[in-house]
Amino acid sequence: MEHYEVIEKALLYIDDHLEESLTLDSVASRFNLSKYYFHRLFSAMMNCSLNQYILSRRLNASLKLVQDENLSLTDIAYQLNFGTPSSFTRAFKRQYGIAPSMIRDKNETLPLAPVPSVVKRPIKNINGDIVSDFTLKEFEAVRLCGIAFEVDLATEDYKAKIRSHSKMLLNHIDKDINGSCYVVYSNCQPNSTRFKVLFGVPYDIQIDKPYYFTVDVPQIFCARFKYFGDLLDIGNVLITDFARFLKISKQESENSDIELIQAFEDIHHLDSAYHIYVPIKKQPIDSDC
Repeated sequence: MEHYEVIEKALLYIDDHLEESLTLDSVASRFNLSKYYFHRLFSAMMNCSLNQYILSRRLNASLKLVQDENLSLTDIAYQLNFGTPSSFTRAFKRQYGIAPSMIRDKNETLPLAPVPSVVKRPIKNINGDIVSDFTLKEFEAVRLCGIAFEVDLATEDYKAKIRSHSKMLLNHIDKDINGSCYVVYSNCQPNSTRFKVLFGVPYDIQIDKPYYFTVDVPQIFCARFKYFGDLLDIGNVLITDFARFLKISKQESENSDIELIQAFEDIHHLDSAYHIYVPIKKQPIDSDC
């Protein structure tokens, strides 16, 4: 079983057993793993500890129970293993910004969160810590032709905007043509969520359109990561993966106009595997005196 499949099954198992006493030992043993390895694996894949995740799912399950007037808040607290009613109330208010009693009194409803998806990527074990697999590699210089636009990651429509521009690009490429495809994010100013984006293909795949731009991407030393699935589903996972990479590898991020590059092997399959290149500083090679 792949590591991400273990975590996917663990998430389903947790949701089916929220009324039981779930511990690191009990969940890890369910999948025949040591609690130490499972803890590191779960934290790396989900960006939170197992206990934090179980708490969030119990709070999520309580949203439906709070609407049942036949259940007291004390009943709910004990049913979902919160220990005490006061522990349940504090955790609920910390999570949702309102006490469960207020939800009931106002007859309000909060949406239930589905079991989260697990972002698929290869991992490695370095010095006893599990991190997303990476390679230190030169991104070779390439001339790209494509659509340039700007997105704001703080807005709700940025994914739709990227998808619409990618569709526009692919509509102008013959299905018989094979080749790579790139999404280049650049020039994010400090404390800003706005990025310039180029969605493009190598220049030798000729696209003669007046609104297409040609950009020369220079050779850059990068940390390369591999992900699977939708290009926009990695969200904060990449941020956490990159932070863990810097900590474990003792590398430093590079101050570059280019923030990151997504590289797809097949321009017609943007929902498959892809690499992400993030610029880092090239460490000097020690030489003998």
